[in-house]
Amino acid sequence: MLSKKNQEYFRDHLTERLAELLEESTKTVSGMTDDSETFPDPTDRATLESERNFTLRIRDRERKLISKIKEALSRIDQGTFGICEECGGDISGERLEARPVTTLCIDCKKSQENDEKLKGL
Repeated sequence: MLSKKNQEYFRDHLTERLAELLEESTKTVSGMTDDSETFPDPTDRATLESERNFTLRIRDRERKLISKIKEALSRIDQGTFGICEECGGDISGERLEARPVTTLCIDCKKSQENDEKLKGL
C-alpha cells in the first residue's frame, strides 16, 4: 500500500502529464484547422498529408494515455492505486515510477505477456 506522500507524488505527476497532453492536443487541433497551408505541388501536399497522418497517430496514442491517466487518478481517489488488479498484491514503486498508469504488478504483467505469446497475439 502506498503512503499518502507517495500517492500525492503520483497524483501530482499524473496531473502534470495530463495537462501537458491536453495542451498538445489543443495545439494540434488548432494547427490542423489552419487552412493557410496550400501547396500547388502534389509532392509537397503529399508530404503535408503524411506529416498530418503521423501527428494524428501520435495524438491517438496520447488520447489513449489520457484515458489511462484519468483512470489512474480515479484509482488514487478510490485508494486502489498501486494494487495489482490481477493478484491484489502491491505494485512496486519502481514499476509505478516507470509506468504510473499500470494496473498490474511485474509478475502478473509477465504472465499476461507470456499468455499473449502463446496465443499468438
